[in-house]
Amino acid sequence: MNNYIENLNWRYATKKYDPDKKVSEEDLKTLKEAVRLSVSSMGLQPYRVLVITDPEVRQKLKPAAYNQNGITDASHIFVFANEVNVGKKHIDDYVDNIITTRGITKENIAPFISSMENFVGTLNDTDKKFWTAKQAYLAMNSLIIAAAVLKIDATPMEGFDKAEFNKILGLDEMGLNAAVVATVGYRHKEDAFQHMKKVRKTENELFVTI
Repeated sequence: MNNYIENLNWRYATKKYDPDKKVSEEDLKTLKEAVRLSVSSMGLQPYRVLVITDPEVRQKLKPAAYNQNGITDASHIFVFANEVNVGKKHIDDYVDNIITTRGITKENIAPFISSMENFVGTLNDTDKKFWTAKQAYLAMNSLIIAAAVLKIDATPMEGFDKAEFNKILGLDEMGLNAAVVATVGYRHKEDAFQHMKKVRKTENELFVTI
């Protein structure tokens, strides 16, 4: 656990990446698995994750991310795109996955299916988008933490034009919306932020024990 805390202290939102250093395929696979296993409400995972490496696509995305250098200089870009209109099909697909994976029948999980349908059914379109976007953020956090454990730098990004990202990546046609972005790679030796102390609230300021 001490190593885990040390890794969290080591990580920071990298501002300048070394464009010559790339994440290995083995480490990339680990990062993807960490995202795949991320916590998700009811396990539904109402999002998709695009991993962008194509230089031309990244050049198009850069202006839509307010010209942040990580878009072109980091090793990979992860775009977490939430489902815009999660509904019955998503639940049905998930239920089929549960049945196949666990070797059970639909009747075995009938109460769980009802609870999912009832919850999603109570959400209006705005609430659905908000809820699925929050789920995408949870997945992004799993990526950030896993990267820190592997000593891979990562930068979560909310500063981008979602509509432009959706257009460039064709997300609208897929029923998706770019919720949050993270770049991964390796810090440049000239990134001064790596030498700054982490600033966080103290334990007493942050936690309230009742």
